[in-house]
Amino acid sequence: MRLAFLGTPDFAVAALAAIVAAGHEVACVYSQPPAPRGRGHDLKPSPVQAFAEAHGLMVRTPVSMRDPAEIAAFAALELDAAVVVAFGQILPAAVLEAPRLGSYNVHGSLLPRWRGAAPIQRAIMAGDAVTGVQVMRMTEGLDEGPVLSTTRMPIAGDETAATLHDRLAVAGAALIVETLSQIAAGTAVAVPQADDGVTYAKKISAKFARLDWTKPGPVLDGKIRGMSPFPGAWFELPTEKGPVRVKVLLSRVEQASGAPGVTLDDRLLVATGEGAVRLLRVQREGKGPQDAEVFLRGNPVPAGTTLG
Repeated sequence: MRLAFLGTPDFAVAALAAIVAAGHEVACVYSQPPAPRGRGHDLKPSPVQAFAEAHGLMVRTPVSMRDPAEIAAFAALELDAAVVVAFGQILPAAVLEAPRLGSYNVHGSLLPRWRGAAPIQRAIMAGDAVTGVQVMRMTEGLDEGPVLSTTRMPIAGDETAATLHDRLAVAGAALIVETLSQIAAGTAVAVPQADDGVTYAKKISAKFARLDWTKPGPVLDGKIRGMSPFPGAWFELPTEKGPVRVKVLLSRVEQASGAPGVTLDDRLLVATGEGAVRLLRVQREGKGPQDAEVFLRGNPVPAGTTLG
């Protein structure tokens, strides 16, 4: 089919690569405009734009798809369908309805649970045991369209947002290619979402990333893994030169008790409001990620230390 692809982050690259490999004609790739990245804050293209340009695909990076000129340019592509994967803009009806067979979104949850911007992170933070990826036909409502296909997968006890992101990206890429074949053949069936069970995955804000040790251990563990690697849940470690911010990238719940925020041994077992959490992988401010045992060689944290 003749397609447009709209996506921006790494999560979307796998789907675009699979669509290209499947032999579809990608008339144009849309992505968010280049943004400041890295220490030099130089403008750099998104992962999707970089992939598309490397494969000789036409790319547009509009500030807004609501611009009448952009809507007209999109309609002029005379598309069979459009595929949207984490594009980052709300698309107007004029864009969604321009392709002959409609516009389709690859979404990383089991709808209607976790509609919105951060379904992968929120599923882990909520302690969900199962998630998945789905292809839905897009409507103007936020992730409210009917679902055409689904791949389910369990969430492991040591799952982080990074590992689940990668698994769902691969699954989503395979699912969209399979679904596009069904759409082209006229065999795809769109099933309306249930009216009950709706939850919203609000964007993860760094200002909520500080760990509150008075919370139960399972809640903190979910927050740590759901925010790993970005924005990274963090605490303050007391040092002779003052408190230092440390991100926690991986953790495990353990059965122990004590005053919340106080270490129970010299291997980063921290008491919480209910039970305890073992910090397995951390990142001191200005340093790279380290396994706890490596971190502790240069940053001893004896039992009885109160973490901020």
